[in-house]
Amino acid sequence: MSTAVDHTDKAGAFKRKQSKHRSIISKDNAEYPPESGRYHLHIALACPWANGVLSTLALKGLEGAISHSIVHPTWQKTRPDDDADPHHGWVYKSPGDEPLKNSLGHGSFKCDDILVPDEITGSKSIRELYNLAGDEEGPFTTPVLFDKKTKTIVNNESTEILKMLNSEFNEFATNPDLDMYPADIQDELQELNDNLVYPKVNNGVYRCGFAKSQEAYDAAVKELFESMDILEERLSEQRYLGGKKFAWLDLRLFMTLVRFDPVYITYFKTNKKRITDYPNLLGFVRDIYSIPEVKKYLSIEHIKVHYFTSHPVLNTYAIVPAYDGPDLEAPHGRENL
Repeated sequence: MSTAVDHTDKAGAFKRKQSKHRSIISKDNAEYPPESGRYHLHIALACPWANGVLSTLALKGLEGAISHSIVHPTWQKTRPDDDADPHHGWVYKSPGDEPLKNSLGHGSFKCDDILVPDEITGSKSIRELYNLAGDEEGPFTTPVLFDKKTKTIVNNESTEILKMLNSEFNEFATNPDLDMYPADIQDELQELNDNLVYPKVNNGVYRCGFAKSQEAYDAAVKELFESMDILEERLSEQRYLGGKKFAWLDLRLFMTLVRFDPVYITYFKTNKKRITDYPNLLGFVRDIYSIPEVKKYLSIEHIKVHYFTSHPVLNTYAIVPAYDGPDLEAPHGRENL
């Protein structure tokens, strides 16, 4: 079993593993139909993919229909009683539990009030949840959309979970009219995602940070900042990536950009520029952050603590740097674009 740090090819380039639980909740699917109270989300707030899913749950007004749990940001041994099992990953703790240390015994990272233990299955880790559902191999990632009725993992691919939340549960949503996938710009957004936002920015920061050769890092960082320049120019003329409508791709880009200055410029060595050096990207981040449902589940503390404490090979003593990034509460000034 491996974690993201280990997913590199022979040239030292980071290669993300594909999600493998890919069932779809739909009125046309007798196995997994949309029902209120049946499904549960397992979330790591530090993970940009999972964070976006939880924000979408709130944006659609589905928190009363789909429950959720939130893990501690610091990875721990997932089988603490087995000295021969080295795997570390996401674990559940309750608010007020004893603080955790990193896997080498350094640091002290509190169990805050944001944590929500898994009271559905009683799993102590995300790995245990996967094992309960019959998956012994992993990778044991979040988000996880879990079916309480059949005790199975429906889906662990964030892009597919976003689409389900957007359209399949509207009869239970308090904000059913919000459409995160507007038909008139969907093809444009999908192309932008497939060719630039996902491979070169969302995943691009990981390609920089988890590279194991200079050549792999140099290629990734070049593509990342070329793409940032393109997005800076695009957002100089329009409020959102697709024009005037806030959509799923804006949320996906935001979740990477909001982590950029407090984490990635240091931890992933993406330090050619900061988000603060891009006026339009900075305004865009502040604009999306000002949406109450997005702000509700954005924890800079969870983000920083996870990255700086969970991979001892990159940060042995789990020292968490001081900088939290730019002031997200400042006016974004993008109302008239």
